Amino acid sequence: MSDRLVTWAPVALLLLLAVLTWWLDSKVQGPAYQVDGGSRHDPDVYVEGFAATRMNPDGSKRYELRGRRLVHYPDDNSTELVAPRLVYLDYSEAAVTVKADMAQIARGGDDVYFSGNVQVVRSASGTSPELGVLTTYLHVMPEKELARTDEVVTITEGNSTASSVGLEFNNKTRQLELLSQVRARYETPRSLRPASPRAGR
Repeated sequence: MSDRLVTWAPVALLLLLAVLTWWLDSKVQGPAYQVDGGSRHDPDVYVEGFAATRMNPDGSKRYELRGRRLVHYPDDNSTELVAPRLVYLDYSEAAVTVKADMAQIARGGDDVYFSGNVQVVRSASGTSPELGVLTTYLHVMPEKELARTDEVVTITEGNSTASSVGLEFNNKTRQLELLSQVRARYETPRSLRPASPRAGR
């Protein structure tokens, strides 16, 4: 019996050392990276010069999203866009374009967050002049056709200008709401100005 103990003693000691080494290593090391890259913020999709279009049930284009670069990250399922340009193609009304330096897409495209030199332009249509909005941040919900910001905005329409802190824009109803600290300078369109009396009368 003593001979057997002497024979197995080195093996038992090595096994004990191996278990102790594994336990110490697991305590010292941080959590292991997942094989699928879930623990790292590395892109799995990288596209230069992308374009995506959403169609209406009748086959016409509803809106179009373009950009210089698209990068998708699988760990948080986020998408970053460089130089994005979103265009609402409404054939009964003037088109609306949103562009910026950067944008992030969340919830499968339900929310798009534009940042840096954000510009919203509603093209001129009929008697309505071009409408422009400038800000530094804008949250756009493409499916709902809503846009919101709590940052300072500057609005121009023809020769009229306004500024505000915060804005909500509904593209379906064409209503634009300025939220606070509103300042405006309105110029009556030429078509609505009363005719000036002719000289000599």
